[in-house]
Amino acid sequence: MSSADASLRQWWELVEARAAATPDLPMLVDNHDRRISFGEFRELALRVAAGLAATGVGAGTQVSWQLPTTIESAVLMSALSRLGAVQNPIIPLLREAEVDFIVEQLGTTLLIVPAVFRGYDYRPMAETIAARRGLRTMVCDPWLPPDPATARLTGPPVDTDWFGDFPLPLGDPATLPPPPPPPTGDADADVRWVFYSSGTTGFPKGARHTDASVIAGSNSMVSQLGFDETDVASIAFPIAHIGGSSVLSLGLRTACKVVLVDIFDPRTAPLALARHGSTMLGSAAPHFHAYFNAQAAYNAQRADGDGPEPLFARLRFFMAGGAPSEPGMHDRAIAELGGDGLMNGWGLTEFPMAGYPSPGDPPERLRTAAGRPGPGVRISVRDPDGTEVPRGEEGELCIAGPQLFAGYVDASLDAEAFTPDGYFHTGDLGIHHPEGWLYITGRLKDVIVRNAENISALEVENVLLTHPGIAEVAVVGLPDLRTGERCAAFVVQAEGAGPLTLPDLAAFCREKGLAVYKTPERLELLDAIPRNAMGKALKKQLRESVTATA
Repeated sequence: MSSADASLRQWWELVEARAAATPDLPMLVDNHDRRISFGEFRELALRVAAGLAATGVGAGTQVSWQLPTTIESAVLMSALSRLGAVQNPIIPLLREAEVDFIVEQLGTTLLIVPAVFRGYDYRPMAETIAARRGLRTMVCDPWLPPDPATARLTGPPVDTDWFGDFPLPLGDPATLPPPPPPPTGDADADVRWVFYSSGTTGFPKGARHTDASVIAGSNSMVSQLGFDETDVASIAFPIAHIGGSSVLSLGLRTACKVVLVDIFDPRTAPLALARHGSTMLGSAAPHFHAYFNAQAAYNAQRADGDGPEPLFARLRFFMAGGAPSEPGMHDRAIAELGGDGLMNGWGLTEFPMAGYPSPGDPPERLRTAAGRPGPGVRISVRDPDGTEVPRGEEGELCIAGPQLFAGYVDASLDAEAFTPDGYFHTGDLGIHHPEGWLYITGRLKDVIVRNAENISALEVENVLLTHPGIAEVAVVGLPDLRTGERCAAFVVQAEGAGPLTLPDLAAFCREKGLAVYKTPERLELLDAIPRNAMGKALKKQLRESVTATA
């Protein structure tokens, strides 16, 4: 199978084709040094598909899963695709309020969660939601014995040692129904994935994707970044992000190995990625600083006196996206770690990985641009009334192409999401340079991007306004070298209220069920929030008042 072959439009076709072409090549390895080849992966995914089918999962079944970045999650993704189920990956950061909203909106019938991950026990949450919504739950935890009620329903044990107690149902592939039929060409009928993003409304927005649009999320990595079977990519972020399926698709298309990191510990994760020969490192500011620190520690430990040696000896480049890159990151990466520096891309849940630069592109572009549109991607820059502006002028970036989603779960959002000629309103301000380069200059949407996670300022404001000691609040994003941005709350206290502190605010947000990453990390107490003539908070002024004195 050619690495550039984009003719396969079904996820399971990718699994089958790659297993037939290179069955013995390593496909996945995790930071616990468990590994699986392409051939083993196919066989295990078939067994899990058969096990899930025996529990009632089939074509069209709505399955939501909230799992960390593990081999089990990747196998589950492919098993559900083999069955033709509609799967909804949920990032582990989300908690009961968001997960309940999602499964209720989708009509989920099966929710799969870990046991305890990063100190949080998902089982009580899943049981509470299940009782409320009338759905089934399943625990998938690689560090616990499998559930005897579902494990190995039929079929022989798995040969590979660490699969012996695989935490998902296993069955006999001979019992499986035929694979899903080819795509119909009707995007609505072909939807097989739903990814939720916080968006700007305060409620999660479900983006509906087909196998074809998910696979197309790897187009720019294949064609512009030039991956092949000698590369080692990585998913050091939640695999439930649409970027997780994009990188797995990349591995299936090019036969490159993918390293999975379930918890990005800044001390140990870089060493695991180095040990496995990573040629690509991503994906946000905290990761990059961890790599720099790991290299510095490695240099300090060397005793031969010959000078620093690259910890990441096979590194080709950094891959970045989400929050704006820290100034100087490109040059620092080359100087301290080697390789071609920072390949900064651009994309959204609704349109993953729209484009990248290429290694060897002019350094002045690599330092500042967000790549160039990938294969088949069309950019239209528009002014507020929808008129297309000439190349080189700023406007809203509207986008169309093969990875475009099929619309929102809440179809009432679609009218404002798309232009009359079918382009998606990204909400990002930018410039499409005459030579093709994309520059992101700002956002129309009131979103804070922390560690590549979207935080709706409106959602956080609505929670804080329920605090009895808060009369007014405005939430903004402040630049942060570690996380890209951090959430700051500008508060006018209610008359007679006692002193409000940041720990008080954090405790209140936890009590209200707000996800931890959305909780404000800075509190500014004001006598009044500056507003314009229409009463809208002047957030730019608030942001500048803090950053000017930082």
